[in-house]
Amino acid sequence: MTVKEYHSIQKLLSLAKSESNPRLARRIQAVALAHQGHSCPEITQMTGNCRRAIQMWVAKYNSHSLKGLKEQPRSGRCPKLPPTKYKKFCSRIDAGPDKKDSTATLSGKDIQQILRENFGVVYTLDGVYKLLHRLGYSCLKPRPRHEKAGPLVQEKFKKTSLRDWMRSNQSIRAKK
Repeated sequence: MTVKEYHSIQKLLSLAKSESNPRLARRIQAVALAHQGHSCPEITQMTGNCRRAIQMWVAKYNSHSLKGLKEQPRSGRCPKLPPTKYKKFCSRIDAGPDKKDSTATLSGKDIQQILRENFGVVYTLDGVYKLLHRLGYSCLKPRPRHEKAGPLVQEKFKKTSLRDWMRSNQSIRAKK
C-alpha cells in the first residue's frame, strides 16, 4: 500500500499517541503502519480491524491527509419529536399528570398519549422509553408504603426486633 508523505512516520505515531479520540488514534496508527511498509494483512493482524477498513483509511489519508481520517456526520432518521420541542415536552413531564390524565403518576402509556395529543407525534411504547432515556429521565418507582406505616413505629421496631428475635430463637426438636 502506498502512503503519501503528508507526515513522517514518527509524527503519525506521536499524533496517534496524543489523540484523545480512540477511533481516530487507531486510524492514524493503521496509516503509520502502512507508511512503515507493512502489508494490509499484517496491519489487520496487528490492529484487529478488517482489511477493507484499513484500505479505506489509507485511501482517505492519501486524498485528504488527517482531515480524511476524522469521522464525518452520519445520516440517520430524524426524531419524530423535533429537538426544538424537547424543552416544552420536558416541562410537561416535570409538571406531572393533569386532571384530565386521570392518573396519579405518569406511566409510559400516559406519556405516549401526551405525545400524541399535545405534540402530534406517535411513538411506540419502546420509543417513548428511549426518548425519555435520551432526555435524562429514568424509570424509577417509589417504594410502596402501607397507609398505616409510621416512622416512629418503624424506629421502635428496629430497636426492639433484634432483642425479641434473640429471645424467640429457641431450638425446636424435630418430630420422629
